[in-house]
Amino acid sequence: MSTVVFGIKNCDTVKKARRWLDSHDINYDFCDFREQQPTPTTIRNWIDGIGLDSLVNRRSTTYRQLPIEQQKNTDIESWVAVIEQQPTLIKRPLLEHAGQLHCGFKEQQYKEIFNV
Repeated sequence: MSTVVFGIKNCDTVKKARRWLDSHDINYDFCDFREQQPTPTTIRNWIDGIGLDSLVNRRSTTYRQLPIEQQKNTDIESWVAVIEQQPTLIKRPLLEHAGQLHCGFKEQQYKEIFNV
């Protein structure tokens, strides 16, 4: 069963999630958004899987810097293009495990996901 953590190396929440996974001997691959930007197809799949509201971090600096028109925009293709250009809009970490997607890190949530 493949596990992938998507995020940014210097993000504190990503660091916490990775430390938790390491401390529980859970193997995973890490994909840094800044080194390998997600493709439009991948972004669409994520939106289909968890929804735009779950995927976009509306509390981020990147989001707050978007024009109000984009923040209120509900067009998925528009968001795919914006996220492709600014992947820091994605709520981090994004965990892909057992065919499921999970955003953010909460220890209790990870315990449930990994049956620890």
